[in-house]
Amino acid sequence: MKHTSDIAFTPAVKELQEKYGSRKSYERMELSGGWQHEINSNLFHILQNMDSFYFATSNNNNQPYIQHRGGPKGFLKVLDNKRLAFADFSGNKQYISIGNLSENNKAYIFLMDYSNQTRIKIWGTAEIIENDKELINSLSDENYNAKSERAIIFTVEAWDVNCRQHIRRRFTIEQIEEVTKPLYDKIKALQEEINILKTNTP
Repeated sequence: MKHTSDIAFTPAVKELQEKYGSRKSYERMELSGGWQHEINSNLFHILQNMDSFYFATSNNNNQPYIQHRGGPKGFLKVLDNKRLAFADFSGNKQYISIGNLSENNKAYIFLMDYSNQTRIKIWGTAEIIENDKELINSLSDENYNAKSERAIIFTVEAWDVNCRQHIRRRFTIEQIEEVTKPLYDKIKALQEEINILKTNTP
C-alpha cells in the first residue's frame, strides 16, 4: 500500500526507522491517514501570514540547492487545492533555481514560523511560467518594491507540519512594534502627566 509520506519515507529511510525504533509510530501515522496531499483551510491561513520561505530544487546531477524567498505577507498564493504560486522577483541573476527546474521539476518548500514555533514541509513539482502577464501580475504587489520576472507554479504532492522541538522563538520588527507600541504610548502619556504636574507645582 502506498502512502503520501512515501515521497520522503523511501525504503532506505524506513529501514533506518526500523533500526532506530521509530517505524511503528510512523506506520500508525500512515494507517490513520498520514500526511496531507491537498491544500486545506489550515495551510491556506498559515500561508496568508507568511512573508518568507525556503525553496529547494535539484539539478540532473542530483546537486540540491536551497534559496530563500521573501516578499509581502501572503505572496505565496493558493491557486486551488493542489497548486501554489509565487512571483519570481528579480535578484542576483544567478538563475540556479529556474535552471534546475528546466531539467528537473521536483521541488520542495520549507516554511518556518518562528514566532509560533511551526515548520511546514511541502513536497511537489514546480513549473516556470514566463509569458502569462495576467498570472504574473496577479502574484505581484504594487506596494512591494520588486520586479516580477516570471511566475512559478508549485503542485503539491504531500505536506506535513513538523514537531516544534528545538525551534527557538523569534519575532519580526512588526510583531515587536505591535506589542510594544501600547507600552510606549502609555509611557508617553505618563511623561506628559508628569510634565503637567511639574508645571503646576509651586
